[in-house]
Amino acid sequence: MKYGILFIVFLFFAIIHSQAQNYYWIGFTDKNNSEYSLSAPEDYLSERAIERRTKQNIPIDSLDLPVNQSYIDSVLTLDVTFFHASKWLNGITVVTDSLRLDTLIGNWSFVNEIQLSKPSSFSTKSAKNKFADEIEVLYDEIDSAYYGGSVHQISMLDGQFLHQQNIKGQGIQIAVLDGGFYNADVNPAFDSLWINQQILGTKDVVDLNSDFFSTNYHGMSVLSCMGGNIPGELIGTAPKASYWLIRSEDTGSEYIVEEDHWVVAAEFADSVGADIINSSLGYSEFDDPTTDHTYADMDGKTTRVTRAANIAASRGMLVFTSAGNERDDPWKRIVAPSDGDLVIGVGAVDKDLNPAFFTSAGPASDGDIKPNVSAMGYRTTLQLSNGVVGLASGTSFSSPVMAGMAACLWQYFPEKTALEIKDALEQSGSMAFTPDSLVGYGIPNMRTASMLLNPFSVPVYEKQNNWQVYPNPVNNYVVLQNKGTFSGKEIAIGLYSITGQIIQQWTKPGAQKIVLSDLPDLSNGMFVLKVNDGEKSETFKLNKSY
Repeated sequence: MKYGILFIVFLFFAIIHSQAQNYYWIGFTDKNNSEYSLSAPEDYLSERAIERRTKQNIPIDSLDLPVNQSYIDSVLTLDVTFFHASKWLNGITVVTDSLRLDTLIGNWSFVNEIQLSKPSSFSTKSAKNKFADEIEVLYDEIDSAYYGGSVHQISMLDGQFLHQQNIKGQGIQIAVLDGGFYNADVNPAFDSLWINQQILGTKDVVDLNSDFFSTNYHGMSVLSCMGGNIPGELIGTAPKASYWLIRSEDTGSEYIVEEDHWVVAAEFADSVGADIINSSLGYSEFDDPTTDHTYADMDGKTTRVTRAANIAASRGMLVFTSAGNERDDPWKRIVAPSDGDLVIGVGAVDKDLNPAFFTSAGPASDGDIKPNVSAMGYRTTLQLSNGVVGLASGTSFSSPVMAGMAACLWQYFPEKTALEIKDALEQSGSMAFTPDSLVGYGIPNMRTASMLLNPFSVPVYEKQNNWQVYPNPVNNYVVLQNKGTFSGKEIAIGLYSITGQIIQQWTKPGAQKIVLSDLPDLSNGMFVLKVNDGEKSETFKLNKSY
């Protein structure tokens, strides 16, 4: 297929002869007279990428077309070297000795943006280590001996509900965008991934000549949160999913070019057919302060990396990104691209479900709920760079914990769209009715999410419920009776359709007995009632009859 040839051609031209050069982003106005056609997407997308769009009724559009080659060729007549191209944002990155590329290009009609994205002479004295503070030496029953230290990060999501049905991510492809995958080819945590051919490929967007598995450790640790498999020590949230390992981050400095690397990496993930992107990366401040973002930029649609992340999600992928570790820093807020309107930004909690002290605060600057959801990111069990299983902290790890669990959920409901899976994760959250700026919609529950996606997919075990709901079938009212010692907290109640749409919500004062006498006028059928007392969320099937 031509898409493979296209990547090879780009790789050939992307060989850089000098590291001490200026990187420029050049944006183009259009894709007129493209040699590619919307009617022949197999020329630039894999069969799996096309199937993902078809399955979710997503049309192939101009964003999918590669950058106009004639525009690229025109730029290459200058003293520049091609580095990579972004079809989604319609531009290229080049390297050159010139400090004023804009004067060379002048007023070319097809160029609408020129930005120095990384200078040849730079200092990292102001660079922030976005991986700082990260490394340190139950509704269904869960086998703690099997899960080892990872038992908390699985059980708080009720991930065992899916795992116990052997739903562990089979058939789902996850692209991991990160800063490096040190020793991921030899570490025992990933033996089963290699033996079962679950590592689908690698790509280095930053340095085409790198020794891929000798780069930074961070992506390796992230991968272990999803794909790690050492029974008794570490079990990832999606140990049977398949993975693309993509290095998009230059950990030696922090310039706006990192966002352009990310965009190209996400486009590659889309083109090969990945279902999910996990990106434990985020951007706010840079070594060149003139390119720093502001909180106003965190509006879900402004930065280049956020725009691309939204496009990735619009192609039918689930996009998970770390919300950031900034709350105890002057920045404090979420970082791009977790602000994206279609992106799932993930915050961090500890094993007691409390927000981690470092997890970045939302909301997005346009008021949208951010982070979207949260998972265990404080003292998460994972593979360390020294070859042992240990603990680490950061939203870098809560994001893959959540992404892997979502892979299992999507495997369980393969007919659902990415947007439907995203909605189920949020609506199953522990704070779904009272989202806040630290944990968003809270900690998703896989049993509840499954019931929201299909109420008939989940058996209800009455012995595990604190609440009894009657009469059922229901007509004009519902009674909720607490069967234990009631804490007296405020109760959030929601009524859903079988497709997961919210029909009505109530907030009731805490009481041993609650009567819902104001049920909406519903037709006969099956509905879902969710009860959240602030400590536990329970879900019930209701049969409505006259």
